[in-house]
Amino acid sequence: MKNNKLYILFFLLVGTVAFGQQKRVTTAVDSTKIKIGAQINLTLKTSVDTLSNVVFPESTNFGQLEVLESYPTDTVKQKDRYLLTKRYGLTQFDSGKYMIPSLKVLINDKPFSTDSIFVSVAGIKVDTLKQKMYDIKGIVEVKQSMGNWWKYLLGLFLLGGIGYLIYYFSKKYKKKEKPEAVVYATPIEKAVSLLKSLEQKELWQKGEVKNYYSELTDIARTYIEEEIQVPAMESTTSEVIIGLRNAAVRKKMKISQETVENLERVLRQADLVKFAKSKPLDFEIAEDRKKIEKTIFTLHKAVPEVEEEDEELLLLDAQKKELLLKKKRKRKIAIATFIGAFLVVGTLTYFITTKGLDSILGNPTKEMYEGEWIKSDYGNPAVTIETPKVLKRTQLPNGRKEASVKESQAFSYGDMFDDLSVNISTTSFKDTLSRPLEKVIEKEIKSFEKKYKAKDVFVKQDQFDTKEGISGIKAYGTMVIFKEDSDKGIKIGYEILVFAQEGGLQEIIITYRDSDEYGSKISDRIVNSVELKKVN
Repeated sequence: MKNNKLYILFFLLVGTVAFGQQKRVTTAVDSTKIKIGAQINLTLKTSVDTLSNVVFPESTNFGQLEVLESYPTDTVKQKDRYLLTKRYGLTQFDSGKYMIPSLKVLINDKPFSTDSIFVSVAGIKVDTLKQKMYDIKGIVEVKQSMGNWWKYLLGLFLLGGIGYLIYYFSKKYKKKEKPEAVVYATPIEKAVSLLKSLEQKELWQKGEVKNYYSELTDIARTYIEEEIQVPAMESTTSEVIIGLRNAAVRKKMKISQETVENLERVLRQADLVKFAKSKPLDFEIAEDRKKIEKTIFTLHKAVPEVEEEDEELLLLDAQKKELLLKKKRKRKIAIATFIGAFLVVGTLTYFITTKGLDSILGNPTKEMYEGEWIKSDYGNPAVTIETPKVLKRTQLPNGRKEASVKESQAFSYGDMFDDLSVNISTTSFKDTLSRPLEKVIEKEIKSFEKKYKAKDVFVKQDQFDTKEGISGIKAYGTMVIFKEDSDKGIKIGYEILVFAQEGGLQEIIITYRDSDEYGSKISDRIVNSVELKKVN
């Protein structure tokens, strides 16, 4: 009785585990081999309860396969559940081996992954014996290719930049030269001229009272600074008045108290307008203008005509000369900078257009390709190969620990996300059974999909014979891989060489950036250098 209970419990447990391991979404294709342009049907099935919400994937492409048609979902009721069937028509117009990637099916907003499936697309054989033969056509002249179009575009950008610099500096110095056109003989002449110009602007009549008072007081301060040598432009109203009183005593100027008070009153009125938003009446503004004009004329008459004035004028002339010299020096520096920038840009343009952008920025794969290469043996059965960098011993990615494995070794340089990666693995088996090489390649491609979330996988296969007469398979193509927590993919090119000798398996995997010319050259050179040691 106890044994019967144990058997029942065992079968219930096995049934529960088996049911739990069933996939929520099953994947199937009607054929794994088609001809170019032929349609293959992909079918996704799932069984859900009547309240579940299912969303099947929709896209114009599944990997490298084009979606010709997405058929309506077929629903079949099975007691209290629904069997949902979704079918897609896929095709490809280039021969090779392609992977239908793992797709996401949402069931109640929870994603479930489908299985990835490889599909072979065969080319159409052409029987040349049954086709008509035609004479070879004459040579047709082909227009020169614009393969170096980017050089011309870069040259145009650089010329445009140089033209902009010339325009910028010429315009800048034209603007600087304009104010120097008006030269006044004396400070009083300058003050009178600026007062007339201010009245012609009619600022306060237009409501611009603040700007009017600002220019009016600047005229007075400038005159005091140039004529009496009081630093009025950078001083407060109180400091200007104190400085004016001290200068009057020092220069023995006869200035009435009323003149100083009128100047101080206008300056303080201007401060209120500028900082306290005060709004004087029209007659007050007119009176302030008259006070400033009268103050300037009074100060001019009060300045004594003594020999010291000549010294001060000479000092002012010296200051003006110093300013002119500074401007000339700045202009020379600007011209020298412009000439230097022109020479640098011209040199860069020459090197980029004649020797390429790599001559300036550098190219790691180009340096590896043109540098010293190393020839060495790796693993057992040994693989002799020539590489730009020495491969280091690593752990096997798949950790082959099957009972039939006698010994396994792995060597690598770089990672698939680097500019170049080279991986070699060798395995010795206890038996002499033959291993299907196509299955090995499929296993490697699927490991890319699992580890690097590979998408748009394009695979082509050819037979590869070494110099020693050992035959293997070469799989090559492109794919897009992704780093963890990143939606930005990197398109890489890859080559996989697989060889199976009696009791041994040898694999070589090379990856490089798809757009890298030198990465492709390095891969070709490595493949052409492969030599295998035969198993004794």
